[in-house]
Amino acid sequence: MPASGCPQCAQFADLVKQLQLQVNELQSQVRELKARLNTHSGNSSLPPSANPPNAPKLPPKPPSSRKSGGQPGHAGHARLRLPPERVNEVICHVPRTCENCRACLPEKPGRSDPEPHWHQVAELPAVAATITEHQAHGRKCPDCGHVTWAQIPADVRAHVFGPKLAAAVAFLSGRCHGSTRLVAEIVQTLFGVPISVGSICNLQEEAAAALAAAHTQAEQAVRVAPVKNTDETGWSLAGQLCWLWMAATHSVAYFKICAGRGRASFRELLGESIDGIICTDRWSAYNIVDLAQRQLCWAHLKRDFQKWLDQGGDGLAIGRAGLEAVEQVFGLWRDFREGLIDRPILRAGLEPICTRLHAALEAGQGRSENKRVRRFCRNILEVYPALWTFARAEGVEPTNNHAERTLRLAVIWRKISFGNHSEAGCRFAERILTVVQTLRLQQRNVMDYLEQALASHRTGQSIPAIIPV
Repeated sequence: MPASGCPQCAQFADLVKQLQLQVNELQSQVRELKARLNTHSGNSSLPPSANPPNAPKLPPKPPSSRKSGGQPGHAGHARLRLPPERVNEVICHVPRTCENCRACLPEKPGRSDPEPHWHQVAELPAVAATITEHQAHGRKCPDCGHVTWAQIPADVRAHVFGPKLAAAVAFLSGRCHGSTRLVAEIVQTLFGVPISVGSICNLQEEAAAALAAAHTQAEQAVRVAPVKNTDETGWSLAGQLCWLWMAATHSVAYFKICAGRGRASFRELLGESIDGIICTDRWSAYNIVDLAQRQLCWAHLKRDFQKWLDQGGDGLAIGRAGLEAVEQVFGLWRDFREGLIDRPILRAGLEPICTRLHAALEAGQGRSENKRVRRFCRNILEVYPALWTFARAEGVEPTNNHAERTLRLAVIWRKISFGNHSEAGCRFAERILTVVQTLRLQQRNVMDYLEQALASHRTGQSIPAIIPV
């Protein structure tokens, strides 16, 4: 305590208080910076490709005593024999003499001869696009000398690239992540057709127009689906940040590029009245959905618990309790998915896990000295019922992995192309992603559908349905 009435001592006491406040503030900043340095894909939403150099490596799997390759009892995957209608040429290798007695053997097979062995070789033909030149001839009248010209049909003059080539451009762009310049190079190199970057963009716009109806079909199907997974990722429009939203069922994927990441954009995706159960992460935009209609992703929650375990301190207890619950939940779900237990047993097994985790979160909310731990526990408790929807609802999984796998194609494309430069490019991106991922979920041929859709669009007919009847 400063001496009574000593102005210098009082000055020093004030200085000590100020320095103590600065020390406390700096210590808080150091803790936060250390937490950021220790952030990696195992305890945050960072992808593994963005891991810092000091991120812990995955522990190597212990060596097995088994030899590499297929194990006893493993179902083999032999090369499939293509049917006769897919075979372009058959070359027969016939023995001339008997390898036993050296007698001459007949050229044609007899009734007692076995079926031939086979070996099919696949090879690409000389790939070159078929070029059709339409010529409009003129004829001079022998009586009056007037030259009359034939007219090339308008539907022919409307396009310089056929529907199959236009479909290939859309496929190379939207499925294979090709930039416009790369797609132009592929078309010229593989198909022998010189094409400009501008023509590639025009074909993409045509594909977007052709797929508009399919995009609407997917939108309607996803909105009325009883169960759907949703997610969002950053996108770019002319260098400005926007967001690519998606929703997917087991057979339909729907993509939409929106200006923001908030609730208004979420409503653009699924409509004002949101039906069915939505599996999501804990992003705040999804909070407009009633908890009875939500399933929160346990994979995201696992990374959060791992973060508190890695940071130690007050978060250590909640990290341990959470990871223990995650392991037990995933174990029960694995047994249920493999048919080892039924739904009543699943729900009975989850009840004590639910009770213990709830108690741990309440303890963390009430007794932790770390305000970030308290806030985390409070946030989880506010949405706690949505952690367990999968236990009662058919078709709901405890993770949002389906959405993340479906979105991965778009994320790779964004990293290569850096988004779009125009609104027209955004329309192509969201529609081609919708069609490609929906057809892949349905195990349908993407190229065949794109060709049929473009051919139908050019003749003014309805495109094929993307939703199975």
